[in-house]
This record gives sequence, structure tokens and C-alpha cells, in this order.
Amino acid sequence: MTCYISTVAMHLPSYSSSKMSRFHEYQVVGRKLPSANDENPKLYRMRVFAPNVVVAKSRFWYYLKKLRKVKKAAGEIVHIKEINEKSPLTIKNFGVWIRYDSRSGTHNMYKEYRALSRAEAVENCYQDMAARHRARFSSVQIIKVAAIKAADVRRQYIKQLLNNKLAFPLPHRVQRTDKRKTPLFVAKRPSTFY
Repeated sequence: MTCYISTVAMHLPSYSSSKMSRFHEYQVVGRKLPSANDENPKLYRMRVFAPNVVVAKSRFWYYLKKLRKVKKAAGEIVHIKEINEKSPLTIKNFGVWIRYDSRSGTHNMYKEYRALSRAEAVENCYQDMAARHRARFSSVQIIKVAAIKAADVRRQYIKQLLNNKLAFPLPHRVQRTDKRKTPLFVAKRPSTFY
């Protein structure tokens, strides 16, 4: 039993301690299968947000079937690649246009998020839609994701973060001067107010 656990542990992927995005952005290119009538079918390119390649292909066929009446059985994927963020260490404002199916109907929405990448903004959007509207992953369709300038921000909850003098105070801090002089256990509670 011990050998089995150790060999399994050796093959587990190693993740860094920083937050990894659950969603990735993929560019998928596909087409209808060539036939006698159409030897060179039109190529369709799509940007899809998904946790892995398998789900990205599935979402591609889902959207293509709705838009162009091309089924997976009668088509092929020509190329798929992951799109990485150009500047992943710079925080940006993103506008996300979505359509989702609720219990009462289909609704269009525009939401704004502050994130490091488009994939992280979409992940925040899915979490937000699940929390506020009880919308599942399958019922949310991402129409467009775009980085927006500070002047174009519409939502107040993002505008309040654009102030240059924004500061977050740290109340209730325990003052520690020197570890050797301050005893670990004292008879009274520490005063945490300044």
C-alpha cells in the first residue's frame, strides 16, 4: 500500500503557490469535412474559454452548430492552441459581454472586472453569475471579452478602484517592538488600536 501511494504522489502535477486560473483561452479552428460538392470548406476560427482542451473543442462544436449548422460528426478541428496573456503582471479592466439562460428566459448582460488576464476575468464572471444569478457553466455564453480603458469604465464598483490615492488601512495591528523584550504570554490583552 505504501508503494502505491508513493508512486501516485510522484506523478501528480506540481503547482506553484500562486493562484492558477481555472480557465484558459483557446483559439480553435475547424471546418466542415470536405465533400464532392465542397472540396475546400470554409474555416471557422473561434476563441473559447475552457478548463482544458477537451472542453474547448466541445464548446467550439456547441457554438458552431448554433451559428453555422456544422455538427461534430460532419466536421473536423484543424488547429487548436492556447492563447497566453501578453502582460500577465499588469492589472487591467475588462468588459465581458455575455448571454445566459435563466429559469424565465434568455438575457444579455455586460459586466466589468479587474483582473490580470482575460481568462481570469472570465473565471470571475462565471463565479459572479453562479453567485448572483444561479447560472451554471453550460447556460452562460461568453460573447466578447475586451480590455477597456479607465475612461470607458461604466460600473461604479470598478470606478472606485481607479483612484490613484486608494489605500486600504490595516486596523487592529498588534504592535511588536522586539521579540526578545516582549514576552510571548502576557496577563492582559494587547491594545490593537492606534
